[in-house]
Amino acid sequence: MFTKLLYQAGALAAPSPEPGPGVSEIDTGGIVTFFGTVIAPILFAFLGVWIVSRATRGEAGRTMTSSAIALVGVAFIAGSGIWFTLANGLLGVIFK
Repeated sequence: MFTKLLYQAGALAAPSPEPGPGVSEIDTGGIVTFFGTVIAPILFAFLGVWIVSRATRGEAGRTMTSSAIALVGVAFIAGSGIWFTLANGLLGVIFK
């Protein structure tokens, strides 16, 4: 109700029913770059500190198991990214 009064008084511009130019697309490349350059190194640093802290407490066997599981998980994530890129390239060639 308050916003309706502001629209009528001219204090706020009425929202446009159509989106502006360039607003309809999301910059997914920027999001992926942000995660790759900011978030992933922080997560790897946290994982490294966690592994070292467990190893210093004398839990070497469990630490090695956890490290191996984490590395396999990272390999699966990287593999899925490679498959996604490969599939995207193949679809671009087929449906060009």
